[in-house]
Amino acid sequence: MIAIFYLALQLLKLYSYVVIANVVISWLIAFNVLNTTNRFVYSILEFTYKLTDPILNKIRGFLPNLGAFDISPIILLLLIWFIEMCMKLYLAPLIF
Repeated sequence: MIAIFYLALQLLKLYSYVVIANVVISWLIAFNVLNTTNRFVYSILEFTYKLTDPILNKIRGFLPNLGAFDISPIILLLLIWFIEMCMKLYLAPLIF
């Protein structure tokens, strides 16, 4: 049970890194630092979009339209942080 707990925490941490990578890559593409015609860049971008867009689209459905600003990754990272803290505070004492 302890191994499953730590696995879940590591998966949440890994997913937060994917969200951050998605944001950084999209910024680099927006500022023409990276080119999407490069197959490697495109495959990384597609991979991060496929992992993050289903959840980010659900969050965007609840948020008001802020124009060019997209705060859904911030909301998702806060949600991941909240889940991690709840797991550490409420679930960990039950396991240990």
